[in-house]
Amino acid sequence: MRSLELPDGGAVLARGLRGGVVPEPAPEFGVYLLGHALDRPNLYGRYLVGLRAWTPSWPYERIDWPDFSGPRRPGEAVGQLRGVLSRIRRGERVEVACGGGRGRTGTALAALAVLQGRSPEEAVSWVREAYDAKAVESRAQHRFLRLVAGSSG
Repeated sequence: MRSLELPDGGAVLARGLRGGVVPEPAPEFGVYLLGHALDRPNLYGRYLVGLRAWTPSWPYERIDWPDFSGPRRPGEAVGQLRGVLSRIRRGERVEVACGGGRGRTGTALAALAVLQGRSPEEAVSWVREAYDAKAVESRAQHRFLRLVAGSSG
């Protein structure tokens, strides 16, 4: 788990759920980027990623987001990420996480930077430097960032 400072301010926690380490102190809110419910990992999540059924004790939302892809409902996901950014701006301790903690988590972090006014390219460079050099793994994830940029006007 890592705490990152967003480009225009505000801290966010980021991690992969596969590690199983629950943050201390616990977040005040979490957003989980998974193609399945947290308490019902699919076969891919259980056997290939190593996820276990889990429900956080803090308030959370799930963005329906399959691995190596973009969110299934991108417009809804942008709205959820706007809500996450509002919570961060209010000083809440917010966690963003996916199974492995790289592609979807990195894309969501980059999307928060785009919502703060960065271009998709700047946001990807920032997240790869500040979080993980391999963050934002697929063309679908890059397309999602362009969609976020188009919606932030």
